[in-house]
Amino acid sequence: MPSYVITGVSKGLGFEFLRQISSTNNTVIGLARDVAATKKRVNEELSGRTNIHILHGDLNDYETLQKAAAETADITGGSLDYLIANASHISYWDSYDPIGTLAQDPKRLEKELTEHYRATVLGNINLYASFIPLILKGQVKKVIAISTGLSDLDITNQLELELAPLYAIAKAGLNMMTAKFSAQYRKEGVLFMNVCPGVVDVGHSRNTTPAQMASLMTMREKFQTYAPHFKGPATPEESVRDVISVWERASIEKGDAGHLVSHFGDKQFL
Repeated sequence: MPSYVITGVSKGLGFEFLRQISSTNNTVIGLARDVAATKKRVNEELSGRTNIHILHGDLNDYETLQKAAAETADITGGSLDYLIANASHISYWDSYDPIGTLAQDPKRLEKELTEHYRATVLGNINLYASFIPLILKGQVKKVIAISTGLSDLDITNQLELELAPLYAIAKAGLNMMTAKFSAQYRKEGVLFMNVCPGVVDVGHSRNTTPAQMASLMTMREKFQTYAPHFKGPATPEESVRDVISVWERASIEKGDAGHLVSHFGDKQFL
């Protein structure tokens, strides 16, 4: 059965990836910063799944990624089929205001953007570099970055999407970084690609202020203009099922290498 490494499995989409992929006899290795709390949740909600292994892995700590890769090699016998780069930095500071507003606090702007880039771009460079020796020995050879449609230039310009600018900028960096890895390793049969999971309810907007909710409603109105069928966020279960379907269908031969696609497998992000 295939082997998987998934980052950021303590909550949200990461835990749902862990839950769905471990439902069969796949070897599933989850990386988390808080190993004890993640193991506790796995024991409570996924009891009896001996194919799950939780290791310490922090995108902001290169040594933990190197150690996790070595421990993964011990578990799998030295190879890896799938690397799912799900973890990234989440900040609520830039979630509701446009970039011109954020720029009025340049010190906070520098701090927040640095944190975004350190985890989402540099951290994932280190993740890919740590695990690529195992991927090259795997049978499937797929590296999937969980990105966002907010990082796509066309939809940003089309809908004039103002919110979450630093998150979008960092994810755009992730997209390019993944494409650069693709350019290097495609000739060796490794599929690197970015997939947007769509709009998903993982609890990030449950404590919003009235002003913040107004900003979200404005963005939702733009979404409905772009996709009249859009009725609101998907559940993590629905989103993860769609994303898995996309990466299972994707291949170098079909032209997916290095690209950003939606949970539909195309450029329709909603």
